[in-house]
Amino acid sequence: MPERPAPLPLAGVTVVSVEQAVAAPFATRQLADLGARVIKVERPGGGDFARRYDTTVHGESSYFVWLNRSKESVTLDLKAAEGRRILERLLTGADVFVQNLAPGAAARLDLDAEALAERFPSLIPCSVTGWGSTGPWAGRKAYDLLVQCQTGLVSLTGDEHGTARVGVSIADIAAGMYAYSGILTALFTRATTGAVRAVEVSLFEALAEWMSQPAYYTRFGGTQPPRLGTRHATIAPYGAYPAADGKDVLLSVQNEREWAALCERFLGRPELVSDPRFATGPARVAHRAELDTIVAGRFAELDSDAALLLLDAAGVAGAGVNDVEDFLAHPVLAARDRWRDVRIPGQTVVPALLPPADLAGVAARMDAVPAVGRHTADVLAELGYDAAGIDALRAEHVI
Repeated sequence: MPERPAPLPLAGVTVVSVEQAVAAPFATRQLADLGARVIKVERPGGGDFARRYDTTVHGESSYFVWLNRSKESVTLDLKAAEGRRILERLLTGADVFVQNLAPGAAARLDLDAEALAERFPSLIPCSVTGWGSTGPWAGRKAYDLLVQCQTGLVSLTGDEHGTARVGVSIADIAAGMYAYSGILTALFTRATTGAVRAVEVSLFEALAEWMSQPAYYTRFGGTQPPRLGTRHATIAPYGAYPAADGKDVLLSVQNEREWAALCERFLGRPELVSDPRFATGPARVAHRAELDTIVAGRFAELDSDAALLLLDAAGVAGAGVNDVEDFLAHPVLAARDRWRDVRIPGQTVVPALLPPADLAGVAARMDAVPAVGRHTADVLAELGYDAAGIDALRAEHVI
């Protein structure tokens, strides 16, 4: 008999999420990947505004397709009394409640952690905010690029010609990751001790954690790391160099053994190993311009394939600089069978990457991305509403 797949780790856990955009949906999608039932509450009509960020995936938003597989979509008007009553009934059977509403909205709806603890003492609430629920900026909106700017990340990204936004929603992703791990920790704590802990994550503090290394460098070094494009502020040589065929190749030297191998086997300049300008890591950084000239000169003599073969033979890390099309066709993803088909609204199938954390014997859940309100009637039926009652709610624009 074929071996039966192991139960998903979060099977039996129910998550209700009043979510939008990126951070909270990223957290709850990862819970859904592990088998949690995620009931996504959306506005009647348009739903989560991330559905309309673009229309590139067969008419669906690339953001929404990425963030919302394996969820159930229920539309509710939370400003209507009956919509609120339905949400309360959903929370009665839930283990986790996630929200990333606008500042102050959760409290106005009586959905803040303190109010929920009184009505649902076993429910784990998770709030994803911009700047924290307290403090001088608690009432301000936050979007990814605002947070990139306020943490100083944008001042590190780019080159001598100017700053640049990181090309993905890094503050949202950071907050979603910490919300996900915080919820898992809270579930574990409740299961092992009975204590229920509320979770709060702000985009600003999540990205602030990721800024810790340049923060230390700046505080104790007196100046912040410079903007260097693909170069590294504290390691040299480290960056992309154009080869003779016009393709960029990135190399990274992390230690003295690799530096010696680069000099002897790639550059063909063994005398540089002990050259006082380059003999130590700090010395190489201090003389980066001279070093880059030497390295760039060698790359100019080689096409990219030949350069990579030499770097591999020397045991020095190197790789071509891919664009997104190259990434989509990456041989590692193909050889490791990382793509799975996922349905999107309209029954179209698109490829999606498996979650990066593999659990031995467990196959990640990769179910469909829901159309807005796709599961409203089914969920209301579970709560005891009949067809006539559901039709009446729809006529009143509650759902």
